[in-house]
Amino acid sequence: MVSKLKRPRRVILLVKAGSAVDDFIAQLVPHMESGDIIIDGGNSEYTDTERRCKELKGKGLLFVGSGVSGGEEGARYGPSLMPGGHPEAWPHIKDIFQKVAAKADGEPCCDWVGDGGAGHFVKMVHNGIEYGDMQLICEAYHVLKDSLGLSHDRMADIFTEWNTTELDSFLIEITRDILKFKDSDGEPLVTKIRDSAGQKGTGKWTAISALDYGVPVTLIGESVFARCLSSLKEERVSASSVLKGPATTRFSGDETQFIDDIRKALYASKIVSYAQGFMLLREAAKQFGWDLNYGGIALMWRGGCIIRSVFLGNIKQAFTDNPKLANLLVDDFFNKEITKCQDSWRRVVSQAVLLGIPTPCFSTALAFFDGYRSDTLPANLIQAQRDYFGAHTYELVSQPGKWVHTNWTGKGGNVSASSYNA
Repeated sequence: MVSKLKRPRRVILLVKAGSAVDDFIAQLVPHMESGDIIIDGGNSEYTDTERRCKELKGKGLLFVGSGVSGGEEGARYGPSLMPGGHPEAWPHIKDIFQKVAAKADGEPCCDWVGDGGAGHFVKMVHNGIEYGDMQLICEAYHVLKDSLGLSHDRMADIFTEWNTTELDSFLIEITRDILKFKDSDGEPLVTKIRDSAGQKGTGKWTAISALDYGVPVTLIGESVFARCLSSLKEERVSASSVLKGPATTRFSGDETQFIDDIRKALYASKIVSYAQGFMLLREAAKQFGWDLNYGGIALMWRGGCIIRSVFLGNIKQAFTDNPKLANLLVDDFFNKEITKCQDSWRRVVSQAVLLGIPTPCFSTALAFFDGYRSDTLPANLIQAQRDYFGAHTYELVSQPGKWVHTNWTGKGGNVSASSYNA
């Protein structure tokens, strides 16, 4: 069958990530010739794609690892495609990919991402942001439901209204539909679904990559941990009868104002999540030498994929205006948006704490924002502690770049940790 394909042969694999991809590649290689192209359209880990690029290059074959997002609707109407790998392959698959991809403002939600594992890395970050978006929406739902005691029909109306604002997105839209959906007995179906969230691993991969590269992608990390906590269902049920929270669990202020505060808290937290995601993309680009087009990536996510939203157009514009933008938070547009939302954001997080409603992603987003805008953090004390117990040395404010050690107790020596290998 492979021999009948037009040269250069282009074979796409849509199989489960992991060993299955390697097994199929091993079966294909003997039937392919120099310059032929193998495309992996699964959710492969980017490190595997890097390895496969190197291995197949040695055999004279071209390899493409392409992120694919969109779910069932993307399969029917066009997905978001994020191809990367051997750039020589792109001219041979570009027309096919861009024709089948979703369109946003007439442009295909697909373009070449970069060398090696760049395409799958971008897809991984996309999925991590998806985890964050979903958790943020769930926290908004939780606060609306528990602090205000709103019905699911009322909350569906709120999400309908929010979908006409800057929150206009696929996930807000489907949340509205889910909240309205009734079971055969007329009760909201969502209330009958066990509150234990599953995951396939891409959110976890994003958090691990953030740790590996030293990027504080705190919101995606918290969204992964929130799913882990939800899976401890039996433990939580048992703990709920022992661990008591605040006596007051209902908000007693202006309901209309608080609902708008929740919308703004969701929006501000969403901005932080995307800012962190693009921070991780920028650091990975440095590590691997990828020339990523951040505005182009935002456009690829505008349609077809799960995180598609109007909001992504603003991100594209930010990177179009300044391709070297260090962080979305310092872009003029997003800075103004955060400023407009900040008081509401703080009120929601504060009220959630007082009422005993967990909002890990709202909270970590606000903590990151406050940390990022601080010119001085208490890490000086951490450095002193490290030097005290481990002679790890520290820099003086007056002499940056010079590392010194202090004999804090008068009993230790002058040897610092940098002087030995233990």
